[in-house]
Amino acid sequence: MAESILSLQEAGVYQQDNMILKGVDLEVKKGSFVYLIGKTGSGKSSLMKTLYADLPLKEGEGEIVGFNLKTLKEKDIPYLRRKLGIVFQDFKLLPDRNVNNNLRFVLKATGWKDEAKMDAQIEKVLDKVGMKTKGFKFPHELSGGEQQRIAIARALLNDPELILADEPTGNLDPQTSVEVMKVLQEINQAGRTILMATHDYALILKYPAKTLKCDGAKVFEVVQKAV
Repeated sequence: MAESILSLQEAGVYQQDNMILKGVDLEVKKGSFVYLIGKTGSGKSSLMKTLYADLPLKEGEGEIVGFNLKTLKEKDIPYLRRKLGIVFQDFKLLPDRNVNNNLRFVLKATGWKDEAKMDAQIEKVLDKVGMKTKGFKFPHELSGGEQQRIAIARALLNDPELILADEPTGNLDPQTSVEVMKVLQEINQAGRTILMATHDYALILKYPAKTLKCDGAKVFEVVQKAV
């Protein structure tokens, strides 16, 4: 049996004092690909933020990549995030530096010191997302799909145990969405665990996987019908 990399029991997800989700029970096994779906405002992003400790877990139990979300201390949040790869809808690339230096910034911020090792790691992750020749480009010189590939490369820098992708295709056209999805599929097939929030049902039909739905302040598994 694959071991659990993320589990929540009776978890409550809050934005300040507002309860967004209640009684959340979920488990993600190592090496799996899991979708998180639901309408805008249903709590997908709040749940993601709780998982990477942007929002505190106030209620219930939660463990992610070996960290207890309930007892997590402020000083330990950077260590948690080093074991997570986080991909956002809006890329969040730094506009004033090229791709290589965007990635170098993250490595330095997470404690890397050796320039040669940083160069090698940057080349490795860019190669994984098919962007090896684009390191000298600035974000504004890249298409949306290319920027998202760089954002995925950035999420891979510290060899994360779990990738949290929050609407990674939300700003992309259908063809580019499929290309980005193929990259995520390859990363998953290489053994990485991915939890992806999306409202792109076409992708879910094309790449079926375990699907969790946020609805009515609850999270539950959706059984996909055979098409």
